Amino acid sequence: MSDFVICYDISNPRRLGRLYRYLLKRAMPLQYSVFLFSGDDRQLECFMQDAIALIDEKQDDLRVYPLPGRGLKARIGRPALPEGIQWSGMPAEW
Repeated sequence: MSDFVICYDISNPRRLGRLYRYLLKRAMPLQYSVFLFSGDDRQLECFMQDAIALIDEKQDDLRVYPLPGRGLKARIGRPALPEGIQWSGMPAEW
């Protein structure tokens, strides 16, 4: 299982809303327009095919960046989840 950062810039409010709702169901929001997706390459491929169907490829920008499997992963600032709630895809020290 790998982690991917997904970010977007959508020019149309309707498409923005559709993509945002789609991402909320399948990835964890980290910041405005930035999500964390955990899955294998096949899951990412299916995820991206569905996401691309929701945007206009000529006007919108949707990007995926793989995170290294090893290395430091840390968060600075407000937590993504309320205190006491842990998501199994994140280390407990986050």
